[in-house]
Amino acid sequence: MAVLLIAEHDNTSLKDSTVKSMTAAKALGSPVDILVAGHNAKAVADAATKIAGAGKVLLADDAQYAQQLAENMAALVVELAGKYDAVLSPASTSGKNFMPRVAAALNVPQISEIISVDGPDTFTRPIYAGNALQQVQAGAGKKVITVRSTAFKAAELNGSAAVETIGAAKGPGVSEFVKDELSKSERPELASARVVVSGGRGMQSGENFHLLEKIADRLKAAVGASRAAVDAGFVPNDYQVGQTGKVVAPELYIAVGISGAIQHLAGMKDSKVIVAINKDEEAPIFQVADYGLVADLFKAVPELDDELKKQGY
Repeated sequence: MAVLLIAEHDNTSLKDSTVKSMTAAKALGSPVDILVAGHNAKAVADAATKIAGAGKVLLADDAQYAQQLAENMAALVVELAGKYDAVLSPASTSGKNFMPRVAAALNVPQISEIISVDGPDTFTRPIYAGNALQQVQAGAGKKVITVRSTAFKAAELNGSAAVETIGAAKGPGVSEFVKDELSKSERPELASARVVVSGGRGMQSGENFHLLEKIADRLKAAVGASRAAVDAGFVPNDYQVGQTGKVVAPELYIAVGISGAIQHLAGMKDSKVIVAINKDEEAPIFQVADYGLVADLFKAVPELDDELKKQGY
């Protein structure tokens, strides 16, 4: 079964979600080709050649792919899809944008956010905010799949695939990039951070998030938040962890003042170790936490900061 994996990148570096999605792609079949669609993205293509399991890397380098607009990406993928039995993409914001268009153009149902490949046409995906797992079987025809990359281990980086330059597809010209406003931070990216420190409504205000930022800086961690904290205006939207935010699976997730609504748990419960600090001992977050501390966060977090300082962090 020939598979096309669409790389997620920023035209400069390859995202870790692509390396993890390769594990899903290899479980589905081979050869697995990787599509890098971007602008001045040769460095990304070179990085993709090192992913073990890659047959070849297809580089579509054109200005129309600089921001990976959904319409332009869909046109390119549909043009290439004829050579493949399955098309995969990480279930990122970008992938969720163009992959449904690909599925519609190919007249096949999309299989969304798979967490395992159970057979050549059978997959498992979470439903009901992660409270249940559904096994789905794809019908005949091409498979269009988005991958919840946090559920898969990263592929090895010992490959030596070749780069093949391909032409751009004719874009529909129905949308154009205007501008983006990106928040700048020296901390790791939330979706790929090894450690995440998140705050919820219990933080009471955005000003109090500096308590978590101190912990995050000591642990070289990303800072996240629950939807309640985002909706209250404590922090920007890009901090949000959960079903409608970012799905994370760090080695360590510290939840501070987060009650644990199912929408939030859906975005972080696959973390390797979960630590919860909450003054409500009945908070649902303790049901998934490996370590729980029932305490006033405004006392516990400064104490944690002092202890980390003593330990040399």
